[in-house]
Amino acid sequence: MKRVTTALVGAAAVAALAAGCASSTTASSTPSPSGSAAPSSAAPASASTAGHGAAVVKAASSPEGQILVDGSGRTLYLFQADTGPTSTCNGACAAAWPPDTTSGAPSGTGVNTALLGTSARADHATQVTYKGHPLYYFADDAKPGQTNGQGVDAFGGRWYVVGPGGAAITAMPTTPSPSPGGGGGNGY
Repeated sequence: MKRVTTALVGAAAVAALAAGCASSTTASSTPSPSGSAAPSSAAPASASTAGHGAAVVKAASSPEGQILVDGSGRTLYLFQADTGPTSTCNGACAAAWPPDTTSGAPSGTGVNTALLGTSARADHATQVTYKGHPLYYFADDAKPGQTNGQGVDAFGGRWYVVGPGGAAITAMPTTPSPSPGGGGGNGY
């Protein structure tokens, strides 16, 4: 009888531990105004949202010049409707423009690390900022190096790639970024 009781207590402890360690991601239900159609594909979670360390921000060459990218080379954008370090992009906006989140202090390569920071999001995630701008991905950038979100007007403002100095690069690329469907251009 003692072995059965010990086994049951042990099983209950393992179940409680598993339930406590499980996590789920819940999208914010805050409605956002939409200025364009939703992207055709859902963006994968950023490497930093997986909870495996701090985000990395790097500078990389693109048709727009030197821009900010994450540690795996995915393009980072700023939203001109954000007037400070706190994101105004939630709900459907955050599905189209996933925030670059981190589980620790972000680090940088080829960028001014003094400009890196974080801010709390409405969903309690920690978003990476650069020179006070919250950073985002674009769901239609299917692979590193794509800049399909450049200049898109959606959710109440324009979205631009960010230069290493922290300013929006508002020029459109001279060479279109390859699109996921194989055609050129940014599709907008």
